[in-house]
Amino acid sequence: MALNIIEIGHPVLRQVAKQVPVDDIQSAEVQHFIDELIDSCRTANGAGIAAPQVANTWRIFMVEIGNNPRYPYKPAYPLTVMINPTITFLSDERFNNFEGCLSIPNLRGVVPRCPHVRVEGFDREGNALDFEVKGITAGTFQHEQDHLDGILFPDRIEDMKTLCTWAEFKARYEEGFRQTVSEVVEKYGS
Repeated sequence: MALNIIEIGHPVLRQVAKQVPVDDIQSAEVQHFIDELIDSCRTANGAGIAAPQVANTWRIFMVEIGNNPRYPYKPAYPLTVMINPTITFLSDERFNNFEGCLSIPNLRGVVPRCPHVRVEGFDREGNALDFEVKGITAGTFQHEQDHLDGILFPDRIEDMKTLCTWAEFKARYEEGFRQTVSEVVEKYGS
């Protein structure tokens, strides 16, 4: 069942989420929540979602990209659930990512993101994960990780003149951003 996605202004979005005890990961409560989080993201056509976006204070997020009408230019990425994640930048380079957020409906803006990161944490079975993510998808992981630390994408915007509505993005900036996506994917992979 899809959960209600809270919006900017709700205090939970500004809290630092709490670690999930590893022994609790396979509990019915955590597993049920993960199922609801996945359903919430899919129902809203998100590329990812973090627990705070549904008013939960656990350090859990998920990423899944495939045939997404909100982000038709994003490369596919399989369902990945992250519990207690950490992200380490593996490059000093940055790319300009035009981001939106389910908790900030109808707005987009340019955020500098690292194109190559290491992601560590646990999967939904409690298995340790340690892998690298590159390109545009690395930006998605960073966006979701920010939610766990009470950070929203406008906090990362360096030039507030890039803030725009979804309609203005589609009309004026999407074509150029598709070129950016192509260049980032060509250089780094997904």
